[in-house]
Amino acid sequence: MAKYESRFRGNFKDFLSYLDNGILTGSKSATFEEGSDFVKNDVYCAVRVYERYSAIGGGRVSLSIVLIGVDDDLFVSAISTGGSSALFYKINTVGEKKFLQNAVEIIEGYKTRR
Repeated sequence: MAKYESRFRGNFKDFLSYLDNGILTGSKSATFEEGSDFVKNDVYCAVRVYERYSAIGGGRVSLSIVLIGVDDDLFVSAISTGGSSALFYKINTVGEKKFLQNAVEIIEGYKTRR
């Protein structure tokens, strides 16, 4: 399992669309699996789960993202997992780390374009 978190400024809806587009176009096998949105007063929360095929691990890896926004203050947490074919412990975590790294590049790219 690999994790990345960041807090930055931006527009919640704009960033969520940017992130979704970046992940789905960043890999030919990436798919949107499920999502959930919640709004209470000025607090926005979105949960997204993506999957993609990892040729190195020979299976699918998942990427779960939670985005929280209050006004233009955003917090994102991204966690990737899967791809190992071992029974009791993980042998190969390259695929999940690569999937997370793609998300990190997208997030950091959004932050620098502001």
